[in-house]
Amino acid sequence: MTPSASPRVTAYAGLAALFLLAALTFRRPELAVVAAPFALLPALGLALARAPEVRVWLTLERPTALEQDELDLTLVVASERPVERLELLLALPEGLELGSGERAVSLRLGWEDEQTIELHLRCAKWGNYQVGDIRLRGRDRLGLLAWETRLDLRTPLRVYPLPETLRAIVAPVSTQPFAGNQVARQKGEGLEFADLREFASGDRVRSINWRASARRNVLVVNERHPERNADVILFLDTFADARTGGRSTLDLAVRATSTLASRYLERRDRVGLVSFGGILRWLTPGMGVSQRYRIVDALLESEVVFNYAWKDVSIIPARTLPPQALVVAITPLLDDRAVEALADLRARRYDLAIVEVSPAAFATPGKSESDQLAHRLWLLRREEIRARYERLGVAVATWSDGQPLDGVLEGVRAFRRHARLTRA
Repeated sequence: MTPSASPRVTAYAGLAALFLLAALTFRRPELAVVAAPFALLPALGLALARAPEVRVWLTLERPTALEQDELDLTLVVASERPVERLELLLALPEGLELGSGERAVSLRLGWEDEQTIELHLRCAKWGNYQVGDIRLRGRDRLGLLAWETRLDLRTPLRVYPLPETLRAIVAPVSTQPFAGNQVARQKGEGLEFADLREFASGDRVRSINWRASARRNVLVVNERHPERNADVILFLDTFADARTGGRSTLDLAVRATSTLASRYLERRDRVGLVSFGGILRWLTPGMGVSQRYRIVDALLESEVVFNYAWKDVSIIPARTLPPQALVVAITPLLDDRAVEALADLRARRYDLAIVEVSPAAFATPGKSESDQLAHRLWLLRREEIRARYERLGVAVATWSDGQPLDGVLEGVRAFRRHARLTRA
């Protein structure tokens, strides 16, 4: 610990110096005698004071949690020698809150004493955190000296986004030749009825539709749609975001991306991630629980990095965007680079759907007439961007804070059912 004199020592030393100065000025030796106790007490305290040897252990209930979860945190403080007064402060990063207990406590430790402090942490926001920044201050019995130190007991904590409720997701136009839960447009072995045709050599007897065959006086078999999986790429725009207070469009976008990744992986689809912004990050499509954790861990690193460089989809590795993949873009449509990149993906014949995380709630118009006019022009510009995508056959759904994501995706599904999509 680093020692420092307390204000009491400074006061005693100041009084002793004052009396000594008065004794020299007025030539009164009795004033020097009066100054002796004020000088003796700090000298005695400094001679007897010894730096406390305090040990602290930190235990976190678990290394992962969801938003709004509460975790138990235990601090064990021990010392071999007595510490008259020990002040402990636990510094929490932004995004974590104290559910119960006190971050700053004062303790008194005896010989070979040990005390336990129980705290409850509330995970207010998703992210990667390091818990364990502890500040200690010890004082001697007379309160003349204080020792301060900082302990780095940082323990990693991953807080995952709270998933949104989804009853249905956006179905891809094209599927891959692997077993899954998506009903393919092609005909083959499956469960979903597709059509009737006449019996041909090699058809299975169990495929014969006996009722239709009796009506037509010829053998007729059922054709079905096979169940296949799909390639889904989640395109997260991190060029810019709008924020106010503790809320931002990036927070909503990460929550939506995490939810969609989980739902598509549950359907045995191959899911990949492209974080397109100041820093390009990507994950090639994969399946299973391990891919889910890879995607969510990558989302926890999402941040807006300011960058002037113009970027387009040509910088994305080709293996990250497989042919016939469904690209679901989650974007606030604030940066022209992201707007043009999505239009480029559509021009390359990718099956594209856009979830616009609306920044309108985060941008309130000013009071002046010119500010209100600029705000209306900005809203009209956003409507023009959405209309441009719709002319290209791309479904655009606007999602606002507080609105259920499931209702937004229903608008995307309805557009895709009725829109005429051009394909290669």
